[in-house]
Amino acid sequence: MKKIINDVENIVPEMISGLVRTNKNLVRQIDGTTAVVRNDAKFNENKQVGVVSGGGSGHEPLHAGYVGDGMLSAAVAGEVFTSPTPDQIYEAIKAVDQGQGVLLIVKNYSGDVMNFDMAKEMAEADDIKIATIVVDDDISVKNSEFTQGKRGVAGTALVEKVVGAAARSGMNLDDLAKLGQNVIDNTKTIGIALHAATVPAVGHPGFELKDDEIEYGIGIHNERGYAIEKIKPSKELAHELVEKIMDEFTDKSGSYAILVNGMGGTPLMEQYIFANDVLNEMSSKQIDVEYSKVGNLVTSLDMQGISLTIMKADSEWIKMLQEPVTTIAW
Repeated sequence: MKKIINDVENIVPEMISGLVRTNKNLVRQIDGTTAVVRNDAKFNENKQVGVVSGGGSGHEPLHAGYVGDGMLSAAVAGEVFTSPTPDQIYEAIKAVDQGQGVLLIVKNYSGDVMNFDMAKEMAEADDIKIATIVVDDDISVKNSEFTQGKRGVAGTALVEKVVGAAARSGMNLDDLAKLGQNVIDNTKTIGIALHAATVPAVGHPGFELKDDEIEYGIGIHNERGYAIEKIKPSKELAHELVEKIMDEFTDKSGSYAILVNGMGGTPLMEQYIFANDVLNEMSSKQIDVEYSKVGNLVTSLDMQGISLTIMKADSEWIKMLQEPVTTIAW
């Protein structure tokens, strides 16, 4: 294993320290935690609903990279592939509450759901109004070792973008939660891996694939997928994933947004080739893509692979996706 690190035990605190110190104009760290909160003047000027997310580290730039004007109010980092603790989530909630309530965006993993629920109860005891939405965009498997139901994966970034824009516009907590749930219901993702991620504390890849194999349906914590096949040209992969995802939408009319997401170890060159093939595939099906984004938005450490997210989006959601934001990584 080759990693540019110091002590395995201090990876997350040192990462958060580096992130905050190099982006002081955007974020600050909450003392005694690995949570970061907005540090821009607009946050104090606009009394909006707070939007808090978080989860295990190793998926950067999710979530801390999306803290800022137009997206998240705060993000809480757990240890690698491990949920943040309730007390840290609670501190983040308190730090962003401006009297309008706080929306929690939680990926559908058992530890995340449990710990965010505990933090919610702690905040409600302080008379802070809380709502929660749970992202479960991964359609490849219904259950995994970490989840009860579908997993929350790359679609989380699109959810955070739309919800963040709506919060900035002044939408109230109840309506924001309804919007977020609607976005989740219309967002579908599948990931593929060429090579598994290596968790630093483990020191070896989470699973093995032969040089000519890929795995469909992997998760962002090295969870196994639903099929291993021989590697194929990008256009064939795009065809298979678009077909499988679009089958999830009963009504295929209207506008769509796509996200081609790198898993951490895949060059942008390959991501753009795949995105080109996805757009060709969507065009051949006469599906209107109004918004597209490519990049490493929700990674899995150094995993070599890619995921495709397709969102059925109305014109207002498209505008929210297109709105400029001031964050580290969007």
